[in-house]
Amino acid sequence: MKTIELSKIQEMLLQIEIIKFLYPNMTIEKYESFLQDMIPKNYKQVAIFENETCVGLTGFWFGTKLWTGKYIEIDNFIVHPDHRKKGIGKLLTQFIDEKAKELKCTCVVLDAFTGNFKAHRFYYNQGYAPRGFHFIKTIDENGFS
Repeated sequence: MKTIELSKIQEMLLQIEIIKFLYPNMTIEKYESFLQDMIPKNYKQVAIFENETCVGLTGFWFGTKLWTGKYIEIDNFIVHPDHRKKGIGKLLTQFIDEKAKELKCTCVVLDAFTGNFKAHRFYYNQGYAPRGFHFIKTIDENGFS
């Protein structure tokens, strides 16, 4: 398996099939539009490939907040369903941990849906702990993926 950091829109667009495991209705047009907005704001992805197939992918952002200082945020963590329980998720979090150290971040943060208990267990096992709640107020339901 090989781990590759993706920073260009064209290399990210090639991975739309794995994105569809999380967002089945995502179109290439919408994905490209979102990426055009996200990439200038420090968004990147890391992908795990087995041969030429992307079997794991997560996006990540880095920035600075008052409560953390420099941080990395994991966004849209996906392991292909046929490749789960092979250590791919661990490879993704290890990459993010190393990137956080390289960028001199104080922490790695992420959101996990409240009912996604498998993800909660995985993140606990990787050393993450809940620190608060992420509240949202929906303004436009049609904007969701």
